[in-house]
Order: sequence, then structure tokens, then C-alpha cells
Amino acid sequence: MAASVRVKEALVITPSEPTPARVLSLSALDSQLFLRFTVEYLLVYRAWHGLDQASTTARLKLALAEALVPYYPFAGRIRPRPDSPGLEVFQRLRETAENRFSVEKTVVPPRGRRSKRIAAAGRSAYVAPRRCSGDRRRDHHCISDGIGSAEFLNYFAELASRKRVAGSIPKPVWDRHLLNPPPPAAKKIARVNPASHPEFNRVPDLCDFMKLVSTGLKPTSITFDKMRLGELKRLARCTSQAGDESSSFYTSFEVLAAHVWRSWARALEFPPNQVLKLLFSINVRNRVKPGLPEGYYGNAFVLGCAVTKDGELEEKGIGYGSGLVRRAKGRVGKEYVREVSELVSESMANPDLVGVLIVSQWSRLGMEMVDFGMGKPVHVGSVCCDRYCLFLPASDEDDESVKVMMAVPTFAVDSYHFLMQDSNLL
Repeated sequence: MAASVRVKEALVITPSEPTPARVLSLSALDSQLFLRFTVEYLLVYRAWHGLDQASTTARLKLALAEALVPYYPFAGRIRPRPDSPGLEVFQRLRETAENRFSVEKTVVPPRGRRSKRIAAAGRSAYVAPRRCSGDRRRDHHCISDGIGSAEFLNYFAELASRKRVAGSIPKPVWDRHLLNPPPPAAKKIARVNPASHPEFNRVPDLCDFMKLVSTGLKPTSITFDKMRLGELKRLARCTSQAGDESSSFYTSFEVLAAHVWRSWARALEFPPNQVLKLLFSINVRNRVKPGLPEGYYGNAFVLGCAVTKDGELEEKGIGYGSGLVRRAKGRVGKEYVREVSELVSESMANPDLVGVLIVSQWSRLGMEMVDFGMGKPVHVGSVCCDRYCLFLPASDEDDESVKVMMAVPTFAVDSYHFLMQDSNLL
């Protein structure tokens, strides 16, 4: 698609029924500084011959208005809390100025052809070109994580495709207090040791890191099918560290994350002593006790952090990196989540980006199944591709295939592609 978009018309969509006037507090995990941005999802669909764009657009708008009734906080306004460093959602009683999704009619000329699109000025948008159609959705990350957004998106799609049983309404759960730290009177005397949470610790910058990794970025996309993932697992077993009894059971995520991390580091040629971190989200819905209720759509994840020096990551092989990822996952339990909640609420702890590669796994959210009445999407991803790495579902491949998308500095692209695709890397 072309990079330029000309806005033709803007529309405002409000919930189809009255919604309550409320102020809803976000959790300590929701209010983290690194989550204060919007996430844009792009789902592309094949359009059949004779698709009526006008009726499709009207159907999507009606479905969105209905979906915003049980999920009304998505249409609210995020603001700082007056009594704490956290955030809250301010919801007026169905006032257009606050309680809305804005939708714009645009014209996009992909590859020399013009096609119509509905695009968002607010938080959600729907695409309907002549050859392909799709959905572009924008959420503020403070309100919802990927799992929560996928639940809303699937509900919206069921309404649009008329697959939702009449009168059947989901039961989204707010209950953000469940992931807040305990009140001061209930806290133990011992303070959280920041060293036990390397995701928040700064490391020395030996190479002007941010300039190196962010200059002249070029998008890349490489797909790993079931066979290639099996090959990475074999390589990980061959290069695992002595005494690592879990090497026979590495998951696809663990080996692929390690492989991307190592290939990226080798391609960018960091100094051997540069400390590198791999950050990735870990769902804690079933790691806290008691587990979070079904339908909880807030940010229910913490950051796993694998950390090592560049020289060790490169020399010790993919098995070494896979072990670091697995051990980072294994550290996360109820106490770990409580500690993170305390650190981010009391000291506004926030990851420093020096030495960091962030991997976000979208391939297990179920977005590849979202059907607005046009079948499964042929592409699921982000509107923009930046230096953060996304694991996306590869819709046209087998169910286990993963598409790795990341923007890499132009000078390192060829090396990165070679290292990612070389079958003999140890």
C-alpha cells in the first residue's frame, strides 16, 4: 500500500445504547509508562467479486456501535488520577465529545490503483479496497493487552458477521484492583530488590546503542514453518549448556526468540562486552493466585527479561539463548507479579531501552481467526513496522508457522536475513 492517505470524510460512532457515566481506575500494570501509547492492528481480507462496499461499511459501523456497549471503557478518555501516579478512564454519559470512535473515509492508491478505505481518527477503522478488504483497529495499550483486544475484536467480528447468538452478550471483567499492590498496612517490611528485576535496570552503553539500532530502518519479514522451527529446536539441543535438563523441551517461542535475538545482535555487530536484554510479555492470568476471572481484558502481563553479554550470546549458540528465555519465564509467579506491581506504582519503574530488543508475540492471540463475514484474514499485523520484533500468525501457512516482522538498520539487513535463514547456524 502507498504511504500517503487522503482523508475524504470523518464519521463519529457512538455506542448503540446508553453507557454509564463513571470514572474507572486502571491498575498499576495498566498505568506503566511504557504502555502509554496506541497499538494499531491491521487485518487484511480477500474481497470477492461484487462485494458491496457501502453495505459492508454500514454493517461494520452498526456492529462497532453495538460492541461498544459492553466494552464501553474503550470509548472513554484516559487521564491521570488526581490522587496517585496512575491513570483512570473517564466516561461521560454517551457524550459525543468523549464517548466515541471516529471513522474517516479515505482514498489510498496501492500500486497505482485507487481503492476506498475506512480509516480511524480515533481508535478503530475498517478497510474495504476493491481487491482486498480489511480491518484496522487502534487501541490504547493502557486499557487492554493483546488478549483483551483480541476478545473485543472477536466479539465485534461476530456481530458484524451475524454469528453472535441474538441476545448473547459477553461479560467483560474490569476488576483492575486485582493486579494492584497490597495497601501499605498489609505490606511486608522487606523491600523489593531491584536487582531481581533486570528489566528495569540500566546497562552501560558501549556503542551509542539507540542511534545504532534506530537509524535508517528497513522493514523485514521472514516466515518460519513447522519444519524450520523443528530445525531450530534441534540446533538448540545441540548448543544447550551442560546441565540444562529442559533443553529437550524448548518451545517454539523460546528457540525462535533466541534465534532472532542472536541473529539481530550478530548483524548489528555490537561490542562483545555490551550487555543485551531480550524483553517479552508473559501472560500472568493463570500465574497469580487466585487466577484472574475469565473475561478480564486489562494488561495482565509482566516483562520477561533474558540478559547476557553480546559475546556470550554469539559464541554459545542458540541453545544458550533459549535457556535464558526459558529461565526468564520460569521466574514469573505470584510474588514476581506483586513485586513488579509495587515497583511500577511506587517508583514508576520503567524499562530503559539501551541494550534491549523487544519481542511481542501476536501469533497466539487468535486474531488470525477473526471473521467479519469475509473469511479469515490473509494478513494480521501492525500498521507500522519498527525495530520492535513481532511474531505474527502466518495465515497462508500451516497452523504452527510464525511470521517474524522487524525493522532493521539498512546496513545490517542483508546480514540479518542471511543469519535468520542459514540452516547450519550453531
